[in-house]
Amino acid sequence: MDSRESKEADSIRRRRECESCHKRFTTYERIDEIPYMVVKKDGRREKFDRQKVLSGLLHACEKRPVSAIKLEQIVDETEAFVVDSPERERSTSEIGELIMDRLKEIDTVAYIRFASVYRDFKDVREFKEELEELLSGKDPRKGKK
Repeated sequence: MDSRESKEADSIRRRRECESCHKRFTTYERIDEIPYMVVKKDGRREKFDRQKVLSGLLHACEKRPVSAIKLEQIVDETEAFVVDSPERERSTSEIGELIMDRLKEIDTVAYIRFASVYRDFKDVREFKEELEELLSGKDPRKGKK
């Protein structure tokens, strides 16, 4: 019925209609080139997966007042960060820090939930340190590797 580029010109939005039931729906088409890669902590590389990022955000924001639009913006920003890499890859630490920065601005509980999984706290002491630094207004990553 109708086709047009998205606002960011990174996909084509197509408005379609089913010929049998006449229901209308929208599809988004993206051009796939060489896949963008994510370098894991153990050195493995895997293809960047928007859905995996969104899934992690949904878990962190479960039962929190964070809109789906905000989550989609974080996923879009994360994908753009990976796509803008000259090497076509980013480390999970870079991606995780970007996501945590955005979550901290939106909802501190979701931030702590995400950080607890991402940073893989070994014990309650590490978790307590993160909370104390957050409450004191310090950046928890300063001085850490």
